[in-house]
Formats: sequence, C-alpha cells, structure tokens
Amino acid sequence: MSNNPQNQFTQQLGIKHPIIGGPMYPCSNPELVAAVSEAGGIGIVQPISLTYVFGYDYRAGLQFIKSLTSQPIGMNALIEKSSKRYQQRMEHWLDIALEEGVRFFITSLGKPDWVVKKVHQVGGLVYHDVTEKKWAYKAMESNVDGLIAVNNRAGGHAGNLDAIALFDELHQFNLPVICAGGIGSRAEYDSALDIGYAGVQMGTRFIASNECSAKPEYKSAIVQASERDIVLSQRVTGVPVSLINTGNVERSGTSVNPLTRFLLNSPKLKQFMRSFLFLKSMYQLKKAAFDKTHQAEFWQAGKSVQTINQVQSVQDIFNEFVR
Repeated sequence: MSNNPQNQFTQQLGIKHPIIGGPMYPCSNPELVAAVSEAGGIGIVQPISLTYVFGYDYRAGLQFIKSLTSQPIGMNALIEKSSKRYQQRMEHWLDIALEEGVRFFITSLGKPDWVVKKVHQVGGLVYHDVTEKKWAYKAMESNVDGLIAVNNRAGGHAGNLDAIALFDELHQFNLPVICAGGIGSRAEYDSALDIGYAGVQMGTRFIASNECSAKPEYKSAIVQASERDIVLSQRVTGVPVSLINTGNVERSGTSVNPLTRFLLNSPKLKQFMRSFLFLKSMYQLKKAAFDKTHQAEFWQAGKSVQTINQVQSVQDIFNEFVR
C-alpha cells in the first residue's frame, strides 16, 4: 500500500477518490448519497433523514440506495445517549446496516466503543467526528480507525480550530484524518490534501447539487452567500450551529433566551432541554429545507459557501475537483 495518505484512505474503503459526502440532517436524501458513491467517493446515510424526513423503512431505504449504485456507502451513527429508546433505535439501525453490507461508519457525539466492537467483528471501519485533541483521545480509547476533523469552517456543529491547527493536533495519532469544513472548490480540496489530510468531507457543496432534494431557494442561498453570511446560532439545538444569516435568523437572533440558557446549564434539567431542542430542530430544519410554501427559518451551511457559485450535478462536482 502506498505511503500517500489519500491512497491509503481510498484503498482502505475501496473507493476511487478521497471524498466523503457528509451525513446531513435533513439533506441526505437517498439519491444524493448514491450519487456521491457512484461518482467515486462515498456517500454517508443519515438514518434520521432517511426514515423521518424521507419516510423510508430503514432497511428498505438502504436497499433503495444500493439499487442506485454498486459502490460502497457508509452510515452515520449519532451515539449521544439522549434516551434509552433512541439508543436502542440506533443499535437496531447499525445492525441492519451491517446485515445490508455497510462497512464504513462515521460516529458522532458520544463514545463509539460499542459501535467499533460490532463493526470490527465483520471487518468494517469506524471514523469518529472530533473538533479537538481531547476528543481524539476519547476516540482512540475506543480503537477507532480514523478521525473526521471538524474545523471552524464546517456547517452544522462546527469546531473552533482552523484546518491547519486541527491537523497539527490530530496527525500525532497516526490515523487517517479527514478534513471536514470549508471545502467548496478545487483549490480548497487541493489545499486540504497538501496539508496532509487523507481526504475531505463535504456537505454544503453537495446541498448545492442537482441530486439533493432540498428546495431551490436553499440551494440559491448557498450560491449567493459569502462566508460573512454564515453565523453561529444557539437557537437550533442549544449549542452553536452554522447557519446562513437570512432575514428570519436576524429577526429571531442567534442566542437562546435566559430561561433556556438556565435549563441548559442545569445539571438535572439540561438533558431534558437538549432533547426538547433536538426534537424541535428536527421539525424546523425539515420544514425550512423542503416545504416550498414556508419561509426559510434555518438553512444550515458552512463557510465553503464562499467558493460555491453554481448548482451542479454531483458528477460535475467530482469532475471539477479531481480532473
């Protein structure tokens, strides 16, 4: 195997290009996931999107994606223990994914030890989302196979460090490190690989694609926005989330009210409040992304909007990046 980290990563996963289609709630529709894999990267299934947003039985949804591409796909496991029922559902989804032949998993928001144990039993791979070194240590304790380095240009729950500083913290662990955040152009893709990243994970770039089922207004907002239009709002989930600063976001503000802040800081009540905000955000984000009769409230996007200037097919995006 080549010493080139990009070659190691692609050979490890059995893909052509070191590009991950990031798991996105609510925008990871089956056609988009399949298109990323078919173009030579790897599309990642976001289970709540597949079932709650797009209405698939989970196994049937995976089988539908597999009917659209013969290439590998992955799964995102949000493993924060918000409730026993949710954890049981995630375990069930993981088992189904393994039965359906999925062998690449990205874990987020918790300790991935139980996921690693199950996946390694069948020869699969687990990469874990991290925003700084201390979370990488936790991931190493669980024997993960790689790290998704979420930097301060990412959409969703962004990190605090830039891509260079984060790589400097993480490369010491001698695992493949994937750059997540700020990749919207060929130049940014090349820059990440030159830093030493084994690959990139892109979300916002793929929302602005023909295969993504988000409404045209959302895609247009991404194309028209600059990085100055990206703000961090606590009003979605209680922790900062990267959003396009639409008129609705400006009117509602980006900070939670004093009562919500108190509940989020309460040792006894913070879990309840986070669960409440999570359920509320699921509805709001779904409504904003797909309901064509509804004014947008929360359009998630990262600072890669700066270099995204048109909506293209996924294949054309790949052609631009890896030509």
